[in-house]
Amino acid sequence: MSAIQRQVVWGLGFAFLLTAASTAAFFAVYPLEKWSYLWTKDVMGIPFLIFTPLFGCVLGTIGGFLAGQYWRSQFALVEQSLRQIEEGHYSEQKGSSNLYEMKQIQERIGNLNRQLTEKAKISQRLATEKAEVQENRIQEIISQERNRLARELHDSVSQQLFAASMMMSAITEGRRDGDPHGQQLKLVEGMIHQSQIEMRALLLHLRPAALKGKSLQEGIAELMNELAQKVTIDISWKAEDFLMDKGVEDHLFRILQESVSNTLRHAKANSLSVLLVKRDGLIILRVTDDGVGFDEADRKAGSYGMQNMHERALEVGGTLKVISVKNKGTRLEVKVPAVSNGDGEND
Repeated sequence: MSAIQRQVVWGLGFAFLLTAASTAAFFAVYPLEKWSYLWTKDVMGIPFLIFTPLFGCVLGTIGGFLAGQYWRSQFALVEQSLRQIEEGHYSEQKGSSNLYEMKQIQERIGNLNRQLTEKAKISQRLATEKAEVQENRIQEIISQERNRLARELHDSVSQQLFAASMMMSAITEGRRDGDPHGQQLKLVEGMIHQSQIEMRALLLHLRPAALKGKSLQEGIAELMNELAQKVTIDISWKAEDFLMDKGVEDHLFRILQESVSNTLRHAKANSLSVLLVKRDGLIILRVTDDGVGFDEADRKAGSYGMQNMHERALEVGGTLKVISVKNKGTRLEVKVPAVSNGDGEND
């Protein structure tokens, strides 16, 4: 039951009781000679017996409706404040109430806003420190081994796949139309082509490009340009120029790499789009493809990667949302509060 419906019911009940009490008191002071007067006596052309409860019902309905509208507006202020917190707008709180109790609630919400803002700052500061430590102490060791494996795979398996692809193309072109083996050869050629795409995605996993002093925008441009030269899908990107913490840049770049790798390995997409903007106090990274999509209920492939991306988003106080529709594509969106960590890098 909504606030308006509840207040209307209360208003009708109160009006009924008030009408009954006032009518009984009136008849106690001025007793009737005949009870038939209740039906024969008219008020505005309506018998008194009908007019009295009808008048009370009208007043109760009007009063309940107005009270319901008022309380609905008060609840809407609280709901709006909580929704802003849920969406990550920690520093914003719109609307105010003149009711003392509602002011107390809004004051508590304001305190919660400040606490969440401080926690987001601490999370981003810790993420920055963690990223710097990991990059200096671990990245060198891991990157050397990954680069070695990537070189070996590229020089051996990738080259063999490329040679096999060229040979299969030459064979299929030389076959006559109607050849019973032509369809199988086309299928094998497609499998080799898909293996090449998955190998490129694997190489992206093994040799993830680190920012290493570059901004996130520069890292996105470098990664997208490299992919555009190696894969056949249509790649587009837009990255607005703004400053952010080193930890936020590092985590968003890793999420982007993981998302692009999943697209290359599983999506079978024809186009890939990347967007990085800053809107309403939020840093937004969006990756969209037009691939085969998947059902949320049976998301098994790449589940570890999805969990890793969710954890990275949480570490910087952000949220990650994935929307996928079968045969329509997938959209991944990360929102991180653009709060200042005390270093003056974020607005």
